[in-house]
Amino acid sequence: MGDAVSVVICTYTARRWSHLRTGAEAVLAQLQAGDELLVVVDHAPDLLARAAAALPGAQVVANSHGQGLSGARNTGVGLARGTVVAFLDDDALPGPGWLAALRAPFADPRVTGVAGAVDPDWEGGRAPRWFPPEFGWVVGCDYVGLPAGGGAVRNPIGASMALRRQLVADVGGFSEAVGRVGTLPVGCEETELSIRLRHADPTVTMLRQTGGAVAHLVPAERQRLRYFTSRCYHEGRSKAVLARLVGTEQGLASERAYATRILPLGVLRHTAALARGDLAGPARAAMIVLGLLTTALGYLSARRGP
Repeated sequence: MGDAVSVVICTYTARRWSHLRTGAEAVLAQLQAGDELLVVVDHAPDLLARAAAALPGAQVVANSHGQGLSGARNTGVGLARGTVVAFLDDDALPGPGWLAALRAPFADPRVTGVAGAVDPDWEGGRAPRWFPPEFGWVVGCDYVGLPAGGGAVRNPIGASMALRRQLVADVGGFSEAVGRVGTLPVGCEETELSIRLRHADPTVTMLRQTGGAVAHLVPAERQRLRYFTSRCYHEGRSKAVLARLVGTEQGLASERAYATRILPLGVLRHTAALARGDLAGPARAAMIVLGLLTTALGYLSARRGP
């Protein structure tokens, strides 16, 4: 059977109710003996009552920490009884075998965390033709540059990840100085926690698991240029906060390789796609440049002051 797993879904808005309920029911169907599902509602009393009534198989609780995703996750970690805590976004639907895929690597005691695969579920059926897959992180999904299954990663994508509970508790959980609050498109809480875990124990191993993917909803409003640039800008600001917390060297180690290797190759690849009849290829190349510059602008703006 392996380690007992506590699955934590954090939610804050009734607008995602249908996905929350469907995702929670899918998780409940995958639980084994000793597992549990905790649904943490972030300062939304009406949603708390609704979820408690509709999800009798789950433990539905209010966020007892500060408002935001980090506080809600810390509430889940504090209540979890499993040796492993798995996190699922409230707008991500786990496929068959999702929980088994996240659980399996923990049979190796050296594994501290598992980064699950996150596929985009584009409202409308497909990504905008201008959207470069190198920027999948903008919509909370996998992106070009991630290692293959079994490869080591610095930090997971929050929509599907699992960590050893006690190690997370030992380093104080997720920092509430970074991370998303409501709809503000900020992040880096997973990165900051991963770096603190490595500070506490340099042997920490985070593996990528490509089996048992989740489908992460990308609504129409997140498929617009305005959201793309806003998310990039706030990611840059989040990276500046992260650099202040853990130091520039560690805070930006993965980003340097991404910006100097993955993105230039993406520009060349998408530009060359025009020769194969892909008229949107140059647009994707231009978006890579725009995304990088906007992220850098956000970083510089935050480094210069609050």
